[in-house]
Amino acid sequence: MTEDAVDRLQRKLSPALRANRPGSGVDHVLIVLPSYSVSESILSHYGDRIASLEHRYLNALLIADRIPECEVVFISTRRPSDVAVDAVLELIPAHRRARARTRIELLEVDDGTARSVAAKLLDRPDLLDDLRRRIGERPALIEPWNVTEAEIALALALDVPINGTRPELRSLGFKSEGRRVLARAGIPIPLGREDVRSIDDVVAAAVAVRSEHPGARAVVVKHDDSGAGDGNVVLALPGPSEPFEAVAAEIRHKAGELPGWYLEDLARGGIVEERITGAEFSSPSAQVDLRPGGEVIVLATHEQVLGGEGGQVYLGCRFPADPAYAAELGRHAAAVGRELASRGAMGRFSVDFVAARAAADSAWRIYALEINLRKGGTTHPYAALRNLVPGRYEPDPGRWVADDGATRCYAATDNVVDPTWTGLPPATLVRAIVDAGLQFDPDRRTGVALHMLSGLAIDGRFGLTAIAETPEAADELEARVRSLATAAATTAVPTPG
Repeated sequence: MTEDAVDRLQRKLSPALRANRPGSGVDHVLIVLPSYSVSESILSHYGDRIASLEHRYLNALLIADRIPECEVVFISTRRPSDVAVDAVLELIPAHRRARARTRIELLEVDDGTARSVAAKLLDRPDLLDDLRRRIGERPALIEPWNVTEAEIALALALDVPINGTRPELRSLGFKSEGRRVLARAGIPIPLGREDVRSIDDVVAAAVAVRSEHPGARAVVVKHDDSGAGDGNVVLALPGPSEPFEAVAAEIRHKAGELPGWYLEDLARGGIVEERITGAEFSSPSAQVDLRPGGEVIVLATHEQVLGGEGGQVYLGCRFPADPAYAAELGRHAAAVGRELASRGAMGRFSVDFVAARAAADSAWRIYALEINLRKGGTTHPYAALRNLVPGRYEPDPGRWVADDGATRCYAATDNVVDPTWTGLPPATLVRAIVDAGLQFDPDRRTGVALHMLSGLAIDGRFGLTAIAETPEAADELEARVRSLATAAATTAVPTPG
């Protein structure tokens, strides 16, 4: 693999992206590649749920309806069930559904390993040959989850450009380099230090935070190469009256209790930063697209729903972000996008923020926390909205305006979960939602779109995007689906995992 070969290949991306727009009139191919090329620690975080997580991106099948000239090839570790595919395609108006089905191909590359989809596909010359024949001379592009050497090798093998940031720039999305990028873009970031690699470094960083802000209550230690909250540890700081010696001793003690694997990963790089707090607090994010030529498009802002130990694990999101600061998030995200584009980054990325204020009548303080140089948990719900309710995001004031002028919101999660639902047949759940009138209705353009149905057989988990006219209505839809799942599970005959 040479840089010149990649450069030549990527010059084909712009015309492919132009073809992949409504009204282009150009027959083309979109390869959807939910390929999780991530560290072992992140893979272990998800365990046997990786194949199910790949199915979150089945929402991309809806592009075959929104852009009729697009043929969609969805490649995953395991082929999604007919029920899961139908749950997506039945959201398309009935008179267009059959045609959309003819423009969709599903490929499976299961080899029994936890390797990425790209790595598995590279070992299947038969499938590569089939893909080349299917594409022929048509414009084509790969939409990846993230891009490493494996995804680049696949792009070269298929002679198809990839819409993502090249692996030599991957560190721009690491925590240390990300803080530097944010600072250069002029975005406020929490007090902290980059390039932390040891307990001594953690102690020194925590003491420095306390020195600059005596009222700091805690710091967060994060691994450079991590995501979804994996690798984040919250360490409380002693009270402001405690001397620096006490701060150092307490942090050293707590850091010394971290498991060996955590310290080994930290030795490869990490950060320590102040944990921002307030009487009111939220964790918004912004999703951005970088086009060839440096165009920066703010796609959406969200309120992230976090949970788990220390409130560091992503569980879901609400769209759009609070109007009190959505426009500010968009401006910050655009500034980060310009900085990344100047470095050669491309494709989808997101910025995680924190918003806090001391009281309901005080101003919000906004800080950027990290850059995710890939797709993420807000990507597939945004895809559901964009494909089911075509329109545009207006960064100021921060809202989705449909083609007919109406506005839409959504609540989304990958974590509708209850162990007692394990084995609940997906068809039973889908039928319950349809019978209750909650499935997305293409005429009303509101309702629920399900995803990740294969997770029911693993640990009683599935996901949804609830699209409505108001945030309150979207939350109500999500709550009703949870109740329906509980009721369905009490009467259903489980399917084997």
